[in-house]
Amino acid sequence: MKTRFSRSADVRRSAILAQVGAQGPASRADLARALGVSRALVTQLTRELLADGFMVELETASSQGGRPGRLLGLASAAGHSVGVKIASDHVAFVEARIDGAVLRSAIEQFDASSPDALDALVALLASFIAAGGGDQILGIGVGLPGTVDDQGEGLVESTQLGWSGVALGAALRNGLDLPVLIDNNVSALSMAELLYGEGRAFSSFLVVTVGTGIGSGIVYDGSVMRGHRGGAGEIGHIPTIEDGRACQCGNQGCLEAIIGEAALVERARELGVIGRLSTMASLLAEANAGNAVAQKVFGDAGHLLGRALAGVVNLLDPEAVLLLGEGIPAWQHWAFGFEPAFRSSLIPAKRDLPVIVESWQDDRWAQGAAALVLATPFDVGNIAGDQGELVRQRLNASVTDDGALETTVENGAEALR
Repeated sequence: MKTRFSRSADVRRSAILAQVGAQGPASRADLARALGVSRALVTQLTRELLADGFMVELETASSQGGRPGRLLGLASAAGHSVGVKIASDHVAFVEARIDGAVLRSAIEQFDASSPDALDALVALLASFIAAGGGDQILGIGVGLPGTVDDQGEGLVESTQLGWSGVALGAALRNGLDLPVLIDNNVSALSMAELLYGEGRAFSSFLVVTVGTGIGSGIVYDGSVMRGHRGGAGEIGHIPTIEDGRACQCGNQGCLEAIIGEAALVERARELGVIGRLSTMASLLAEANAGNAVAQKVFGDAGHLLGRALAGVVNLLDPEAVLLLGEGIPAWQHWAFGFEPAFRSSLIPAKRDLPVIVESWQDDRWAQGAAALVLATPFDVGNIAGDQGELVRQRLNASVTDDGALETTVENGAEALR
């Protein structure tokens, strides 16, 4: 009888690789403490990682009483992932190791509305991959604002990009001859948080992003929830104000239409806080300088976000909320409205829920996209389909080439099922 791990256990196998890659060789006891899981579970998971050739046993670690522990290290650092974050006017790229560490990054101008947008994206990606040598790439992960039918197919619907039924996955696979996985950018970011970020301390949490739009990712029992059509977590489209501002989704009064970046800038212009051509940078500068009206623009947005998010928390009962996004540099001004509205709208038993505000860099979006590929070796649920199988084959081939695993690609892929 073949042992099959739960989705949660498989994600924790990726987390073990990330921990060892980031912090260096560790004993099983060290890994159990760092990941907040039992020693027995770590022993079980590392046994599989050793058998599959992803880890090797090193020298014995010193011990203060008891039996000395064996250190575990990565068997191969050859497998890299390229992550891509697509926005309407630019793309961000990263190349990341299997442990999630970003090796290099780049940002390029991009016009998503252009008739040749897909050809331009293929060319930009090919150039980025070539600049790094390109011979260690396991696959390409893409995160974008919108919904994706499934990660492997990559058929995209995105009002922010102006794309409807765009076969992005097929275009990238045909143009680059590499496995390609595509998902909503916040779902991808949630996977990165689960593997490499603050989310490692929790099995169920929400990732909420503020900035150009308002988005969320839902992690439950160690798995990122995608929903029926890949659109789970669309907190930005919660109906908030009857007959409110028009939203890019076609509805009116959505949360994002009221507190997204464009709405806040427009509101500040209406109030005379900033000029007709001024941007979010000007609004933030006014708030930082003590302008009470500018601060109220953010505070009112925080109030609406707090009430909406409290409803989501009451419904889903996560262990924590992680706040990220390009709007985070202004969070001190959002917080005045957010905290009282959020806490008072929660069920009393949930009012001590931790809200963790993380610093932000644009390449985090792309790192999230890279995590789609880096989590694939342990995808027993086959979320990534045939593209995930291709990633697993390439990873096993890279391990074999390093001399860490002498087996065929087919046997290696079978061992991971």
